[in-house]
Amino acid sequence: MTTAGTHQHRTGSTGVWASGWTAFAGVMMIFGGAMAIFEGIAAIAEDDVFVTTRNYTYDFSLTSWGWIHLALGVLVVAAGVALFSGAMWARVIGIALAGLSMIANFMWLPYYPVWAVVLIAVDAFVIWALCFGRSREARTG
Repeated sequence: MTTAGTHQHRTGSTGVWASGWTAFAGVMMIFGGAMAIFEGIAAIAEDDVFVTTRNYTYDFSLTSWGWIHLALGVLVVAAGVALFSGAMWARVIGIALAGLSMIANFMWLPYYPVWAVVLIAVDAFVIWALCFGRSREARTG
């Protein structure tokens, strides 16, 4: 009985769709952006849901924070969708927006700490995947 081996030929291009770590980053950005949108809506609609901290350095009204998170969340979702194209510009914008989201959630820590820490972790994974994934995909391609 003979065995026939199959040989897969991989092309160097990513094609139309993103692969590997870029797709992971896209999904995580869509998830993180959706969470930021919900966070923004909650802060705009009901200010009494969140803890208010006195003498906080980044003391904005919760409605202002809500609009910041809502706008940033929409941009992060759009960038996450754009990552599926596999374009380099989408990766750069994804890294920049994930960094901005990380900073915004760091400043949001006193209002809703657990949610902020989760989104900071999501943004850290996104930045790591977008920075590390490109070199790793190039070596295996």
